[in-house]
Amino acid sequence: MPAPLPTSASKRKSAARHLLLVFAVTALSLAPTCGKRKPPLPPIERIPQRTERLTGTQRGNQIILSWPAPLRNAGDGSVQSIRRVDVYRVAEKLRAPLPMTEEEFATRAILVGSVTYDEIKKAGVNLTYTDTLELTEPARLRYAIKYVNASGERAAFSNFFLMEPTARVAAPPTITGKEESEAANTIIWEAPKANIDGSTPVNLLGYNVYRTAASTAAQNPLNQELITATQYQDKTFKFGEKYIYVVRSVSLSTEGQRVESLDSNPLELTQDDKYPPSAPTLAQPGVAPGRLALFWSASPEPDVAGYLLYRSTDPNAPKPWTLLTPAVYTKTTFTDQNVEASKTYYYYVIAVDNAGNKSQPSEVVSETVP
Repeated sequence: MPAPLPTSASKRKSAARHLLLVFAVTALSLAPTCGKRKPPLPPIERIPQRTERLTGTQRGNQIILSWPAPLRNAGDGSVQSIRRVDVYRVAEKLRAPLPMTEEEFATRAILVGSVTYDEIKKAGVNLTYTDTLELTEPARLRYAIKYVNASGERAAFSNFFLMEPTARVAAPPTITGKEESEAANTIIWEAPKANIDGSTPVNLLGYNVYRTAASTAAQNPLNQELITATQYQDKTFKFGEKYIYVVRSVSLSTEGQRVESLDSNPLELTQDDKYPPSAPTLAQPGVAPGRLALFWSASPEPDVAGYLLYRSTDPNAPKPWTLLTPAVYTKTTFTDQNVEASKTYYYYVIAVDNAGNKSQPSEVVSETVP
């Protein structure tokens, strides 16, 4: 006997079972998996790939390029770590067209040098590269740099920096001597006899003086205005601090700008404070029963630490007399109450500076206690 045909009710039950099976499989696929959750991945560090702030300046026969150091760099193990900066240069004729594409620059440029990984790691605010030239004929120089990462991949070129270096830059001066005084360190030098290309007359506008100390590097010249003499007085020095001085000639560039020479020979100078302050002026003592009041003028030197007051009853006694102030005394008045009636006392005062230098004694004054 043949099997009965399925009814519409049985078809509906089969479709419902099939739909429930689909829902179950979908729910299982969306259920959370077993095991620990992994911590979220840190954001990917974005490494600067180029700079748009390449600039430079001429000093003597050198072009000193400068640009901001990358604010962040990937770790040593990352392929994104900037491992060096390549410096490129194109020499052009002065009247060559100013526009140049990156493709044309890449074709014509030569690699003049690189900033190493050690220099990048030690960099402060800026990175620098010095290109030493042989200034034989006028030319326009065009520079650009490229970052290179640990896998050897090169970034795009930076902006172009253009410079028309001046060949007739005065040679550096020669420091020949110094003079030391309480008020200043005086640096003395000899003027250059020729320009760096050997030509004369010397293209000389004046000089700038730089000072480097252990605590601060020389960023700007000490002089506010260009020096036209061959000596300079540094009145801002501090006793006991080691300084290194250099002088640079200043010339006029082909573009009408000022160009400095390379550094002169350095002069190292440390001046100890060996200068005593001037002697105070001690006034006639004021008289009162059982006491004598003493007054003196302050010494004008800014490094005076205080005063020492001495007393004796014998004006011919060898000095120093009895010290009334057990330590350096910072006031300019003193009341002597350890006195006896009808007795005459003699006084003098000396000034002492921060280095321990003592002035000459003041004039001796005297008074009799009533």
